[in-house]
Amino acid sequence: MEIMMIVYIGVLFTVGTYMILTNVILRIILGIILLSHGAHLLLLTMSGLGETSPPLLGENAISYADPLPQALILTAIVINFGVTAFLLVLGYRTYQEHQTDNLEELRGSSDE
Repeated sequence: MEIMMIVYIGVLFTVGTYMILTNVILRIILGIILLSHGAHLLLLTMSGLGETSPPLLGENAISYADPLPQALILTAIVINFGVTAFLLVLGYRTYQEHQTDNLEELRGSSDE
């Protein structure tokens, strides 16, 4: 299971990095989203996928899972949602102002 997750995480990081290196703002935002999801899956995979014990302790609990990775991932998802919403609004406002989302066209000419 971990090998399949590592391959999937590698694909997410590869596609995310490729999309960040393009000249279109929307692709850059989608690349950031893919990278963040890859980081979430990496953190989840590193915390251990094979453990099936619940993260809560009872009086008769023999083993339990560490709830810290789940809490970190949940916090990261919320922060990522806020950053993604901000980036989408910023990209939309840029498109409204300049009628393009190409970074080369937004750069302007060299004599300005």
